[in-house]
Amino acid sequence: MKHTLSVLLQNKPGALSRVTGLFSGRCFNIESLCVAETMDPSISCLTLVTRGEESVIEQVMKQLHKLIDVVKVTDICENEYVEREMVLIRVKADAGTRAEVLRIIDIFRGKVVDVSANSYAVEVTGSESKIKAVIDILKPLGIKEIIRTGTIAMARAPKNR
Repeated sequence: MKHTLSVLLQNKPGALSRVTGLFSGRCFNIESLCVAETMDPSISCLTLVTRGEESVIEQVMKQLHKLIDVVKVTDICENEYVEREMVLIRVKADAGTRAEVLRIIDIFRGKVVDVSANSYAVEVTGSESKIKAVIDILKPLGIKEIIRTGTIAMARAPKNR
């Protein structure tokens, strides 16, 4: 089962290395990892996507809590949440395909961020399934390069009744 973990950790050298080391030391795969500082520059938020049984994830979360630089660990998937990923795709765009590439990117609410004589670099943001869909549709046109950010996620705010 897929789990998205949000880890608040002190923004210190080696903190990220200790978290990833915990995973690699237990032969546990990290599918996606994004980290950036929060509103408090001394704290970073690490969003990590992994797969495993509930009991294994629970054990990993307990071990993460024991790391000295870790402030808080949350399995975002336990409640409602919003997740996004961004992809930059360089796609072949010659005279015959430029209009089609633009239509596809418009459908996916993406935008062109760079233009060259024979390609467009496009940006698309959305769920993992949306990113996969745009890649699948652009593949026949000739994708030259793909760069993905990985997942970022945030718990939904409680609804007032």
